[in-house]
Amino acid sequence: MSKMSDKPEISNAEFEVLDVLWDDHPATSNEVIARLNDKKDWHEKTVKTLLGRLVKKEVLGFEKQQRQYLYYPLIAKEDYTKKETTSFVSRLFKGKIAPMVAGFANQNSLSKQDVDELKALIKKWEENND
Repeated sequence: MSKMSDKPEISNAEFEVLDVLWDDHPATSNEVIARLNDKKDWHEKTVKTLLGRLVKKEVLGFEKQQRQYLYYPLIAKEDYTKKETTSFVSRLFKGKIAPMVAGFANQNSLSKQDVDELKALIKKWEENND
């Protein structure tokens, strides 16, 4: 899989298609449509258009197998998540994570598990960066 840094933006609808393929690939367009129909009521042509856009953006690849195309991601979910997280924090919080976490804390949006996970991440970072 290639790096996300040189890939174009992905719309929310395109992301949903890509997410289905990250879960299980390769898949035919009919398999993608069936998986998406568990969550969305999208027309078959809509899904095929989104698959085509993702192929054109070089985010998905495909191979022809008999009379069908098998689609698979060309980018790793982790790379996409890292890029989007960095972009989000940069745009909204000027690259600083503390104000974002403070915003969640002030809204009482953090569970005890969230706080424990943050503490563990900070501890691990301290151990690796001291």
